[in-house]
Amino acid sequence: MRARSSPASRLTSAREPPFFSPRRCPSRCSRGALRRRLTQRWGGRRPDLYIDYTKALLRPDFAVSAQNCWTGKGGAFTGQITAEMIKDVGLGWVLIGHSECRHTIGKGEDNAMCAAKVKYAQDAGLNVIFAVGEKKEERVGGTTEAVVAEQMKALLDAGVTGFGEGLVIAYEPVWAIGTGLVATPDQAQEAHAFIRKWIAENVSAEAAEATRIQYGGSAKPGNAAELAAQPDVDGLLIGGASLTPGFIDCINAFKCKF
Repeated sequence: MRARSSPASRLTSAREPPFFSPRRCPSRCSRGALRRRLTQRWGGRRPDLYIDYTKALLRPDFAVSAQNCWTGKGGAFTGQITAEMIKDVGLGWVLIGHSECRHTIGKGEDNAMCAAKVKYAQDAGLNVIFAVGEKKEERVGGTTEAVVAEQMKALLDAGVTGFGEGLVIAYEPVWAIGTGLVATPDQAQEAHAFIRKWIAENVSAEAAEATRIQYGGSAKPGNAAELAAQPDVDGLLIGGASLTPGFIDCINAFKCKF
């Protein structure tokens, strides 16, 4: 596949390259949209220390992403990296808002902080994979949509305008990450459809159509095909399964969406 000037990811490895992520089935695509979706790039998200090493091993049509960045340029923020640093090493993507950053590490990153990172990263010229999702008690309590809506609304509150090709949304139900639990295909589709509807109603129909929405949360070869069959699941955000040969099966499951 040819590289294009503004690469975007459809199926993402959280630990190892490559990732690949087709958008939606050809039957639903205009000719121009299908052409754009057939020229996707491959890539992977790497810990900062291994970015240069990983890039050196990959073909130029692979895209590598950083796993986080700070909220702004410069300052006394020991241990953080800036969007400018990410660009300096030749990357065009960064992951922001992963559940472990939101809920596990330190005091966690709230919605406002995650959204500020997205705004800063996009203003610096990076594309963003923005992770959203609910915790188990929120799923059980029936507040999934309200939680995700607040996470998305924070983007507008921060002044983010770059919806579409340069902003991938990754729906990650926190209760399914690394637990072996996985949202059913119907649950994933329901959440993805809600996110697309939210974008259509709060940004534009064009942005909703152009936005890739990935599923993350114990995605693996055994459920990839069922997830790929859902009309609004555009790709996968994969963690542990990316370390196994079965990762290729996940990629192949999304061939229906070329």
